[in-house]
Amino acid sequence: MKIPQTITIEDLITAHPRAVRFLVEHRIPCLVCGEPVWGTLEEVAHNSGKSPVEIEDLVAGLNAALQKEPE
Repeated sequence: MKIPQTITIEDLITAHPRAVRFLVEHRIPCLVCGEPVWGTLEEVAHNSGKSPVEIEDLVAGLNAALQKEPE
């Protein structure tokens, strides 16, 4: 399953707990990190200072990381 930019952080973490590590490594706040974060992956990344191109790269990297690791 490919993760879209429009997935909410809450849904992402619920469906893919392994994504937390990736988000932390890329300085994207998430619920598990102790910060109350709501919104889509795209919105949170944008609010963290990422450009549209960086967000696309981030989502591609997240998808690649989730496909490589076993469930």
